[in-house]
Order: sequence, then C-alpha cells, then structure tokens
Amino acid sequence: MTDTLLGLDEPVQPARGGEAYRVLARKYRPQTFQALIGQEAMVRTLENAIKRDRIAHAFLLTGVRGVGKTSTARLIAKALNCIGPDGQGGPTIDPCGVCEPCRAIAEGRHIDVIEMDAASHTGIDDIREIIEASRYAAVSARYKVYIIDEVHMLSKAAFNGLLKTLEEPPGHVKFLFATTEVSKVPVTVLSRCQRFDLRRIPAEKLAEHFAAVSVKENASAEPEALALIARAAEGSARDGLSILDQAIAHADLEGGGVTAAAVREMLGLSDRGAVRDLLGLLLAGDGPGALAAMRRQYDFGVDPQGVLRALLEAVHGVTLVKVGTADDPAQPAEERAAFHEWAGKLSFPLLHRLWQLLLKGHDEVARAALPIETAEMALLRVVHARSLPDPAELMRAPPEAGAPTPAPAAAPSPASPAPSREAVSAQDALPASFAAVVERLEAEGHHLLAVRLAHGARVVRYAPPEIVFSGSRPIAADTLNDATVALRAVTGTAWKLSMIDAPGEQTLKEIADQAAEAERQAILASPLVKAAIDAFPDAELIDWPQKRNNA
Repeated sequence: MTDTLLGLDEPVQPARGGEAYRVLARKYRPQTFQALIGQEAMVRTLENAIKRDRIAHAFLLTGVRGVGKTSTARLIAKALNCIGPDGQGGPTIDPCGVCEPCRAIAEGRHIDVIEMDAASHTGIDDIREIIEASRYAAVSARYKVYIIDEVHMLSKAAFNGLLKTLEEPPGHVKFLFATTEVSKVPVTVLSRCQRFDLRRIPAEKLAEHFAAVSVKENASAEPEALALIARAAEGSARDGLSILDQAIAHADLEGGGVTAAAVREMLGLSDRGAVRDLLGLLLAGDGPGALAAMRRQYDFGVDPQGVLRALLEAVHGVTLVKVGTADDPAQPAEERAAFHEWAGKLSFPLLHRLWQLLLKGHDEVARAALPIETAEMALLRVVHARSLPDPAELMRAPPEAGAPTPAPAAAPSPASPAPSREAVSAQDALPASFAAVVERLEAEGHHLLAVRLAHGARVVRYAPPEIVFSGSRPIAADTLNDATVALRAVTGTAWKLSMIDAPGEQTLKEIADQAAEAERQAILASPLVKAAIDAFPDAELIDWPQKRNNA
C-alpha cells in the first residue's frame, strides 16, 4: 500500500537520488503562527485567549481555498498540546516544534488529534463515532482535538447529532472546523463556535513570500513574474505556490530563471504591453487595428475572455491613477507611464463608459458559442461608443445649424433652394412625432412593438427618419432592430434608430398616466364630486377614463 493510500500528509514521490520530492505547497506549509501570512488579527486573538486561559471549546475557520484553514487548525492543536522541550510547558501561542506532541501532530500521527474530511464522511454514523470516542480522555495529549475539514458537507442529520456534544463537550475535547462555504453551516452550529474569518492574502505579501521561497529553492525569478503569480493566485498561498512550482520546473527545462514572459505563456495571460497597445487602438477609434491586435492575441493562444479581463484591469488602473491612489510598486514603469498619460486625457464619464462596455463584453464572451467573434463585436462596440460625444458636453453645446426644432415649418429662405417635390412628399409621409410613430405601428398590426416603445422609450431627438433614444433607460437591441424593420415596411423609408448616454423625454406611458391622473384630480376637485364624497365618506372614484380608453 502506498503512502498516498495511507493518507499521509506528504506522499512519497520518486525523485533523483532516492530523495522524496515534496511540492512547494506542502514543503512550505506554515509550522508556526508567525509563518501564517496575512492573518495577524486571528493570531493576536488566539494569543490573548491562550494567555488568559479563555480557550473556546470549538473553533470555526472560514475563508477561500489556500489561505491556511487546515494549517491553522493543526497549529491550534499544537499550541494546545505543546509541552515544551523540557516536557513541563503548557498551552502556548509559540509551540516549540520539538516535543513529541508537536512533532507527532506535524507529521499527522498523533493518536489524540483526529482529522476527518467531511466531504467523504458526511453521515450520522461518522459523527456518532466521534461522539462516542469523545467521552474518553486523551491517551497522551492534554486535549483530544477533532479537526473536521469542509464541515459544510455534513448532512443535516450529522449536524443535528453533533449539536449536543458541540454545546457541552467534555473538558478534554476541542473541535476545530474548517470550511470554504460558511453560509451552508447551520446557524445552530455557528452559534456554538468561535469563528475566525481568514482573509485573502494581499498580492504584495504573496509576492514577497514567493520571492523568499524562490531564494530557498535556488531559483531566480523576476519581480514581475512573481507579481503575475501573486495576482493569478487570487489570495491563495497554496494556489500561488503550485503555480510557482510549475514555473520553476518550466524555467529548469528552458535553462533560465522564472521570467514574466514565461509565466504569461504558462498561464495563458495576455501580454501587458499588447493590452496597452490594444487599449490605445480602442481609444483612438481604430476598429481594424483593434481587431487585428485581438486576433494576434488569439493566435498566440490567449483566451478572448482573458484579453477583455486584462482590458478591464487596465481601465481600472487608469481610473485609480485619475482618482489619485498610490502607484503599485509591482507595476512596470512603462505601464505606470501609460496609465498616467491616459488618466490626464480621459474623463471620468468616459472611463466609466469603457468599464461598463468591457464588462458587458466580458460577460457575453463567457457564455458565447463563438467567443472570439463575440469579443471582436464587443471591441467594435467600444470603438463606436468612444466616438460618441460626452453627454454633458452635448447638453451644454449650442444647437447645430439646421437642427430640427418643434416650431412649425416656415417657408424656405430665398437664399436657400426650395426642397424638391419628391423630398417634400417623403417628409410629409413620415409621422410628425414619436407618438404618431407608435400610433402608426399599432395601426399596422405591430401591437407588441408599439407597447414596448410606448412603455420603455425615452426620446432624446426625433428627426425623421432618425430617432435618438436615451441610454439612461436602455432599450433592448432586439426592440431597436424590430422597430427599424417595421418602420421601413410601414413608411417605405430607411430609419436610423440609436441610443446615447443622455437624458430623454418621458415615455408615452408616463405622459398618458400623468394626463389620466390630472383628469382624475380635476374630477375630484369638482364641486359635485366633492359634495358626493362628503355625503358618502366611503365612496371611491372609479378610474373611468382609463376604463374608457381600454374599452
């Protein structure tokens, strides 16, 4: 039977010279509380509890994968059972690591420290064994400690069976629970535990930790490469060490150190310089150039969603610079200079618009049947939106010459040529207002489309055959497409329907509701109705105008 099947903490793997190889995630697992990175608040609380002899009977450790939940549980078990090098010590926040309990717990062989994986032991029978065994005193340790990993996987019956023992355990028993999904743990269990939320480890601390590990492993690594690994780890030391392990192996094969370029290639990340070039093309409105840059990234094996994610990170970085936050020390100098340049040129509204458009594209690519095509369409949408004027400037700008006004059409100026008879006929054939457009669609049998426009469309400008709607209350793309097709069929003219980020008029439904309410109030204010309500206090006015209109 192999060591892996025996469930030992560090499975033996074949290596050169007969020496067992340990992956970095296990080799550098914290053996002291001081080695836990990013969890200072929890360590301080535990230290005070041990010093004051206020040790809880049950602990619940929560957090994302790889932040040290199981390692912390083992450290607590060592802290509670350490007897010191001379065998006379008591519970301490600094276990010696050399006494028999410390060494046995670290090696996973202490008879009084029982670890159970709730993912594979979910039933009441497994918990019943714990309850029965907890009645007996520890064999050789000060406390009998039960470490249950992924405790949220226990069944409802198992949780219920554990409650009584968990609330009033024998004095020699301590329970340590670890979970990544604390929301699935019953409140009755939570209320009986002292809870510690282990934080995601900041990328800066992870990068420092990986640098120290690289030195111990005699592997050279570029700071940017370590920063990339730290970002990819997303707060998890174990995930980051696994990536670093792979990067060192890749570097050994290549005969060099761990480089940023190699890490990007290994993780399938988009090159940051290429991302800056792509963002520059988008801001310049160069659609063909942006599509070509996107295809180059795709041909290099970069996932389209990864490119959009990198663009989102870049826009976020520019926005932070514009706000005035401190520079990231791990950021390359070229990137820092580019972000400062863009921050000086781009307005906050434009940055927010870029963020929303890229975020929408990122979500679309995630569920698209054609990812690269969807990503290209998202980039083209960004290019188009970049060319639109800023809404605030648009509202402040004076009306353009020749812009349509609501005033009645006047006779043509002698200095300007009179419109042709065909142009006048075409203009007369088009609806005079947006309300007339909706009425025309309703009359031609497009009932559902008319309802959608009446209820949801806010008009910014009506200049037939062009209608500009407000994006503050977005209209679905299929509604705009349906309306464009229907209006062409109804009027025989090609219409242009679009949206801009500017306030618009009230919807036709809102206008109708206001008119109905005004008519209702006028009726209620009439002397006859007021007299009737005074005579019959419980009387109500039925909304007869609405009923009449719907009849």
